Amino acid sequence: MPLIRRIPKRGFNNAAFATRYLPVNLSDLNLFEDGSVVDAGILRKAGLAKGAPARVKILAHGELKRRLTVRASAFSAAARGAIERLGGTAEVA
Repeated sequence: MPLIRRIPKRGFNNAAFATRYLPVNLSDLNLFEDGSVVDAGILRKAGLAKGAPARVKILAHGELKRRLTVRASAFSAAARGAIERLGGTAEVA
């Protein structure tokens, strides 16, 4: 077997520096009242954002039926469009 296959592989790994988000779907946001302000703290209290990362990303899975002001670390383009189409606002916090 060649030497290069026998020695251990070490080196730089970007996994420790990756930005991690907790995903929250648009359909989960229908839990809140129309016109309310939703941020990461409220999502954690509601049990929608569980886990260690502090950042929350809103994804466009499902259909949003309420007009909300959503404050999150990141939004997918489709999720931002769906929130603003109903008259709500998507704010990056």
